[in-house]
Amino acid sequence: MEQLKHECGIAMIRLRKPTDYFLKKYGTTKYALNKLYLLMEKQHNRGQEGAGVACVSLTSSPGEEFMFRQRAEGADAISEVFAAIRARMDEAKKESRSGHADGKGGDADSSARMSLPFVGDIYMGHLRYSTTGRSGITYVHPFLRRSNYRAATMALCGNFNMTNIDELFSDLLERGQHPRSTSDTTLLLEQVGHELDLEIERLRRLAEGRFPDERELIEQIERNLRIERVIAPCARMWDGGFVICGMTGSGETFVLRDPWGIRPAFYHVGEEMVVTASERPVIQTVMDLDTDDIREIEPGEALITRADGQVVTVQVLEPRKRASCSFERIYFSRGSDRDIYKERKGLGAEVVPQVMEAIGGDLDNTVFSFIPNTAENAFYGMVQALEKRLDEIKTRRIIESGTADHAAVASILESKVRIEKVAVKDIKLRTFIAEGNCRDDLAAHVYDVIYGSVRPREDNLVVIDDSIVRGTTLRRSIVRILARLNPKKLVVVSSSPQIRYPDFYGIDMSDIGSLVAFRAAVKLLEENDTGVTLEQVYRRAVMQRGVADLQLVNCVKAVYEPFGDATIARTISRLVTPDGISCPVEVVFQSIEALHAVCADHTGDWYFSGNYPTPGGTRLVNEAFIRYYESEHAAGHRI
Repeated sequence: MEQLKHECGIAMIRLRKPTDYFLKKYGTTKYALNKLYLLMEKQHNRGQEGAGVACVSLTSSPGEEFMFRQRAEGADAISEVFAAIRARMDEAKKESRSGHADGKGGDADSSARMSLPFVGDIYMGHLRYSTTGRSGITYVHPFLRRSNYRAATMALCGNFNMTNIDELFSDLLERGQHPRSTSDTTLLLEQVGHELDLEIERLRRLAEGRFPDERELIEQIERNLRIERVIAPCARMWDGGFVICGMTGSGETFVLRDPWGIRPAFYHVGEEMVVTASERPVIQTVMDLDTDDIREIEPGEALITRADGQVVTVQVLEPRKRASCSFERIYFSRGSDRDIYKERKGLGAEVVPQVMEAIGGDLDNTVFSFIPNTAENAFYGMVQALEKRLDEIKTRRIIESGTADHAAVASILESKVRIEKVAVKDIKLRTFIAEGNCRDDLAAHVYDVIYGSVRPREDNLVVIDDSIVRGTTLRRSIVRILARLNPKKLVVVSSSPQIRYPDFYGIDMSDIGSLVAFRAAVKLLEENDTGVTLEQVYRRAVMQRGVADLQLVNCVKAVYEPFGDATIARTISRLVTPDGISCPVEVVFQSIEALHAVCADHTGDWYFSGNYPTPGGTRLVNEAFIRYYESEHAAGHRI
């Protein structure tokens, strides 16, 4: 499938032992920093536009920095960030040595008491993918809110996309604030920062009179700060999928998950540290743990560490009907997770009935393969299910033959499911330098084929992909290059259902007009007198503006209602077949029912069903259609 920009990645480490402990046990004060690097590098797939790290030192003396941050843009941002951190450490060591008369100073790995940048107690890492089109270092997390008071200083990052930014912006205006940006991260930081100020002021009023010394008063505030009181009033306003991470300069941390459980978050609490990340196998590998040692943050729950290192989970938001993202399981999350691996194999197995129908049951003259590389697990599941089906066929043939002849039985048993690696991802071509037909010609060479793997005009060729979103890669390269093998029929299998609706919770699929399933439905409306027109859908969508949340309706569903899944799949097959391809091409899809059976705990299927878990999602899908219709109308296209 074509690469999608998608939800970001988070990583947090909260030490539960002093820095001296790690120096004595592991020989370095950078033990946790090294672990953070691994947590981020192993989630590199989740963000290749930028990365950032923040650190809090709880032992910094007055006059020394207690919160550090380093950020970078680009595909190599992780390496750049940690190289810059090391450079800052080296510079601090040089300055320390130059301050000693004998020329000998402290070293990061020989003096834990020495104040060095990024040698601290709390670490936060973030990997960014932009889903809003905004770029630049100012949009790279973590975001900072600084103050001379440690408790009022905060770093924030997250894996999220809010659907009600206008509402959050208006709320800040009503509070008399003047937001300097309309980005959701900035608005959240200002929101949480404002509540943090209010909570600190409340604690000050409660403590005043009992602590005449100002320093004792501030220490009392830091000891009694409860971050859940800060984030709860803010989070109740948030509509979207989110995992929000925050830490204060005084040592409070939180990781809050949305009440629908849309975005994922996992954690491990050990004697030495608390570790949080977007994906379970990342923690498992980096910390050398068993799967069962890692827990999932539940919907609406916050994992909180107090300033003294105590770890608690708090139900900040009331859990809603669970809608954990199924696309996480199909494509985005690492396939090395125990459950995800089983689920992806299960998705491959479940699509076998559609595959058998597409090839007319002819296993003897069919070659099976996959589109590199994310569909490999689904391919294994499909092949195992095919082998099981073939065993049933062979058993029936033997019984029906009524023969005990060894040669005849051996001939039946020789039948195998034929698997080949027919496609390889050759090179990453930069097609932006070309235009028009030249661009398509270059795109057709992104993959290469292994000649001789298919008997020309004798074998069907079945290739499985994890999902088909826009169909552009299929049309421009995959179908064209696979057709060079001259199969009798080319069947492209999607282990996910038809992606009919945009995403607004953190994946770069907000343009409804780019979805091949939507384009297929529009084409069918143009070709058939169904009684449904795009203008009717447009007018209904416009009427939804201003409607109360409970009355919201996804008007785009009407585009698909006149047609069955098979009809839309046939039209998709036409759309992804380039001109000049001689072999028939058929695209088959997973059913939503099978998806739910395999990924039973991840029922968030709005991509396929249009059932958005939050009102904001339904509002935005209608707005996406309005933009599409008006854009097409303005361009003079027939719609």
